Amino acid sequence: MLSARGPVVSDSFGNADYYTTVAGDTADMVARAFGLSEAKLAEFNGLQPGAPLTSGTKLRLIPAPGPITGAKGTAVFDAKGIPISYVVAPTDTLGGITYRFGLTDEQLAEANKTSDVGERGGVYFLLAGKHLRLQKDPVDSKAGTGASVNNSFGRTIFYTTVDGDSLDSLGYTFRRSTSQLLQYNPSLPAGKHIPAGTRVRLIPGELKIDGARGSFTADAAGIPLTYTTVPGDTERQVEFRFGATDLRSANRPLTGGAGAWYDLAPSRDEFAPGQTISLDLNRPINK
Repeated sequence: MLSARGPVVSDSFGNADYYTTVAGDTADMVARAFGLSEAKLAEFNGLQPGAPLTSGTKLRLIPAPGPITGAKGTAVFDAKGIPISYVVAPTDTLGGITYRFGLTDEQLAEANKTSDVGERGGVYFLLAGKHLRLQKDPVDSKAGTGASVNNSFGRTIFYTTVDGDSLDSLGYTFRRSTSQLLQYNPSLPAGKHIPAGTRVRLIPGELKIDGARGSFTADAAGIPLTYTTVPGDTERQVEFRFGATDLRSANRPLTGGAGAWYDLAPSRDEFAPGQTISLDLNRPINK
């Protein structure tokens, strides 16, 4: 890819949203430098394809402002023209939203401090009237460099903070909202700064939630090992409470191939109560 010679205005993720031309620039050169077609660059800026560029021209590298198919809602822009928030419209699609604002699915999820844009079948992001964040706040460059304790599914269960960590930096790194972090860690200061050396829990763990109200065991590091089901428990909520992304693999049957050995309540997406199941891939319970 060619490198741009003029000034670039980028968003909080480093995506280039605007470019100011310098002498010698052509539309083809600028388009290729930013991974666009010349036709798209012309469309975004109301240019005639092939028209010469004037030095000092500020070019858009994302679609022109205003509704497009799949992203017909209202957006807010900062003083530099960077899109910072958006209100979802009834006919929106994730592809339309990410295209309109020059983001990836991953960046949209990070900005909103959630695991992915497909959670709950996309309903979370495509709910009409929902306000979406399109950028993240500045965080200290040292943030997120502390020690992590992961479970067997690769999920971080505990994180030890370093200087520069804040509720925002933890939220962007581990996809947890501020309210979740404070709920999981009642002693955590409500302000943005968190003292270095603070051990932060990133899953509900000891906090009982709807659909996962039973008791559990943990190892010396605090990593959950087993869980005993109670009435009303569901696979999804138990997985969420303990960061166990694949309970079925941790509870493989000795015979019968796929699935899990544990029992679900008849005609319902709930566990039969009183079962002790594994929360650790490395220590499966097989029956």
